[in-house]
Amino acid sequence: MGCSCAKKRQQYEVVADGGKGKVLYSSPSKPTSEAVARRYAGSIVREKAKEEGAATAEKKAAPR
Repeated sequence: MGCSCAKKRQQYEVVADGGKGKVLYSSPSKPTSEAVARRYAGSIVREKAKEEGAATAEKKAAPR
């Protein structure tokens, strides 16, 4: 069974067309993502959005 620590780690994405295109690369390392972004004209580095399933599960588990 694999480690679940990657779920909580910050991820960075390299996105084409100034953030409007497809995701070209994803990594937990911001410097590596920035280096990859330099290879693609017009691409940007952004923080990957957290999984909605995890946020929904936390809301359901919270006492009311």
